[in-house]
Amino acid sequence: MNIIKKLANRIAKTKFASSAIKEGADLSAFKKKPTAKNYLGIFLVCCSYIIGLPAVGLIGAISISRHEPMLIIIGGPLLLIIAHLVFLAGMYLAGKKYVLVFFRWATRATLEKLM
Repeated sequence: MNIIKKLANRIAKTKFASSAIKEGADLSAFKKKPTAKNYLGIFLVCCSYIIGLPAVGLIGAISISRHEPMLIIIGGPLLLIIAHLVFLAGMYLAGKKYVLVFFRWATRATLEKLM
C-alpha cells in the first residue's frame, strides 16, 4: 500500500472524516436561501475591504499633507487591525455553516477517491 492510501485510511478513521463518509456529506445546504445573518456577514466582509488598504492610503495622504507622521504610524496599523476584526466577524456570521458543509463534502469526496 502506498503512502497516500495509508494516509487516506488514517484520516478516514478520524471522527470528522468517518461521520462525513457515513452520512454522505453533500452540498445541499447551498441550495437554501441565505439568512439575514449571512447577509450581515457578507456586508461586514465588504466593509473590511473598505476599511483596509484604501483607508490606510487615505490616512497616509492626510499624514503627509499635514506633516504628521505619527498619524500614519499609529493610525495605519490600528486601521488594519480593525479591518481584520471586521473581516473575521463577517466570516463568522456569513460562512461558519457553509465552511463546515464544504469541508465535510470535500473530505468525503477526496477520501472516496483515494481509498
